[in-house]
Amino acid sequence: MFRDITTLIKDPWVQAGHRQSYQRYIKGEVSFDLIVGIEARGFIIGGALSYTLGKGFVPIRKVGKLPLMWNAMNMNLSTARIQLRFTKMLYKRYEVLVVDDLLATGGTALAAAALIEKLGGRSLRWPLSSISRMSAGEEVEDRGYNVYCLTEFEGD
Repeated sequence: MFRDITTLIKDPWVQAGHRQSYQRYIKGEVSFDLIVGIEARGFIIGGALSYTLGKGFVPIRKVGKLPLMWNAMNMNLSTARIQLRFTKMLYKRYEVLVVDDLLATGGTALAAAALIEKLGGRSLRWPLSSISRMSAGEEVEDRGYNVYCLTEFEGD
């Protein structure tokens, strides 16, 4: 079953409530330098949090969607590849808050974490909502990443 956040983001009051829930949790639990949003709905949520929390924002996108430079990094994800163009992590050991709309299989989350770490950052994972934390959430957590969910759904 496909899950979608458009009903959340179309209502400014609901969106503000979710953002405030994130803020309360983040302020009490996490220190970080930068927000990374996973294409495409992670851009919406991550951009709003970036503005609200006063942190920088960097997108993770599919290959070919960012301007290519010699320092672009790629990570294989089944048949797709993602890239992140932000090499300051190599020098500064950034603590990174990774934002996405949902955690389904965990593949994108793990690929994003590996890519961030390849660049020298330390990734922390806090998706907006999780479709069944059974295998996906457990696998991500088993690899040492935190998972924070505002909403959870049961089923496939």
